[in-house]
Amino acid sequence: MKFIVSSTYLLKQLQVLGGVINNSNTLPILDNFLFELSGSNLTVSASDLETTMSATLEVESDEDGSIALPARLLLDTLKTFPEQPLTFVVEDNNTVEISSNHGKYALAYADGQEFPKSVELDDPSKTTISGEILATAISKTIFAAGNDDLRPVMSGVFFQFSTEGLTFVATDAHKLVKYTREDVTADQVAEFIMPKKPLNLLKGILAASDENVVIEYNDSNAKFTFENSILVCRLIDGKYPNYEAVIPKENPNKLTIDRTQFLNSVRRVSIFSNKTTHQIRLKIAGAELNISAEDIDYSNKAEERLTCDYQGDDMQIGFNSRFLTEMLNNLNADNVQLEMSLPNRAGILTPVDGLDEGEQVTMLVMPVMLNS
Repeated sequence: MKFIVSSTYLLKQLQVLGGVINNSNTLPILDNFLFELSGSNLTVSASDLETTMSATLEVESDEDGSIALPARLLLDTLKTFPEQPLTFVVEDNNTVEISSNHGKYALAYADGQEFPKSVELDDPSKTTISGEILATAISKTIFAAGNDDLRPVMSGVFFQFSTEGLTFVATDAHKLVKYTREDVTADQVAEFIMPKKPLNLLKGILAASDENVVIEYNDSNAKFTFENSILVCRLIDGKYPNYEAVIPKENPNKLTIDRTQFLNSVRRVSIFSNKTTHQIRLKIAGAELNISAEDIDYSNKAEERLTCDYQGDDMQIGFNSRFLTEMLNNLNADNVQLEMSLPNRAGILTPVDGLDEGEQVTMLVMPVMLNS
């Protein structure tokens, strides 16, 4: 088996696939990339058993075969080459020889047959969505997903497809983000929970892509097909919590404020907050918002006054500044609205502007109890 491929082209594809490979694998074969050659098409795959991703590359060859090559060694070698053609030749003594303009390098390979086969989806449902919209939906929600192994359903992003639109939800019980697109629809109603790892991979690849992504899914797996790549992953098993029930419907107190100003103020004041609770206090009266924090153990405190547009009763409410900062960071609006009902009920943060047609973002943040 022999093929010729551009060094930078190969490296670019392998770096994307390398994101699938775990640092410590139970099966040694998973430390490798699977190279499958069929004429001038080379398909390279990487897997961690839960997620498998493959990309098809154009190479110069007219042969067939499959081998598994050590991923780390190959990536480290390719990073050092300037752009040039590399020739891969499989030798009889179980090594692959790579020839560059300046030298030869031999790597031991494993038999491609040992590599786990990718899952085939039986009778999947199908939806097509633009890569850019999917990447936006992932980046707007994934930061709010939890890390708790005891509650695996909350450690992913909930996809809800219907004939009216697509909804993506993530929550860790302290904060929740719901992202809706009404300009994209699916043929039938479907719900599934996607794990974080494949979503992060997709987000990275699709951010700069205007390609369409075909999503196929059944009860246990989902498959994403775009450009020259395919990603198959196992879904998180379980029932997603009823998130609509926690979004308060009646919120008479509405605060509208410049997002950047609010974010910078929260960041500054939170430096003086307690290091375990990260608690900041918002005190709203008339057109003035007072943001304060205090760390009693060290006698540190800070407060800032901002002008805002506020309709509602005067109130004080406490939030974890880290959650508030993350949310404000993830909105790209000039102005945001914070809706509240009572100091012990969740606040709802929404962008006032900066949204596309048919796009909606609702962020919910739980308050923390204030020590008066």
